[in-house]
Amino acid sequence: MFRVAILGCENSHANAFLKAVINDKLVDDVEFVGIYSDDLEASKKLQDEFGVKVAKSYDEFVGQVDGIIITARHGDNHYKYAKPYIESGIPMFIDKPITCTEEDAKVFMEELIAHKVPVCGGTVCALTDRVQKLKKAVKEEEYGKVFGGYLRAPISMENEYGGFFFYSQHLAQVLTEIFGCYPKSVRVYRNGDTYTCVVRYEEYDVTIAYVEGNYLYYAGISCEKAYVGAEYDFGGCFEREFMEFYDLLKGKGQHQSYKDFFAPVYVLNAINRSLKSGLEEYVNKYEE
Repeated sequence: MFRVAILGCENSHANAFLKAVINDKLVDDVEFVGIYSDDLEASKKLQDEFGVKVAKSYDEFVGQVDGIIITARHGDNHYKYAKPYIESGIPMFIDKPITCTEEDAKVFMEELIAHKVPVCGGTVCALTDRVQKLKKAVKEEEYGKVFGGYLRAPISMENEYGGFFFYSQHLAQVLTEIFGCYPKSVRVYRNGDTYTCVVRYEEYDVTIAYVEGNYLYYAGISCEKAYVGAEYDFGGCFEREFMEFYDLLKGKGQHQSYKDFFAPVYVLNAINRSLKSGLEEYVNKYEE
């Protein structure tokens, strides 16, 4: 039996994972030994619904679990919550945003690598059928040469969970999943509640649109032979996310390199810099 704790349970991931395992019996060899949240009301709600223990501190499960799921709403808490568990080398699921700053991303990644901690996570959007289909089409040039693409997702600029960073990895990670983890530069143009960003790759540009208060998700690619795109939803994707984590518990290799896993953090910070400067901003890369 794999013993797992959830750290940060204020969003839909915690509910979805608990429901999938406890209620829907997605797997039969995972036990949730407890949950922790800075929001006591959120953790008590899950305790009442699923019968899980509520911890008093995020490091309470050190030495007691085979893996941790970190789903705090504020990205600044992800590295903090993970740090006490890194030395043990246990698998980790880390929700979006992986972290908010490039400085934290560098230190976080280096510690994970040093202790060979298997990781997965980020946005559920990356696992949707639409996104995976487009990723394959770009990689294999199914519709001929790629000219670019258009992506759209919601944004929340005013919140207590990191402002821009709270919701923005959904779109940034879909970008890196389909078109590659390392664009050259970004430039943001604001028009009312819409933030349109031109993302420049080596051979083409991709337009991404963050729309405040509109919860629709679109993804498309523009190619030599066709434009392929549509709205997408998340049916079955929380289960897919959990199964990626479950594979890590069972000793299977992680799906992404550490650098690719943290790449959206660098894209987000470039977008945030462009939001403030109004200029084209280059996307930094991890430097050893």
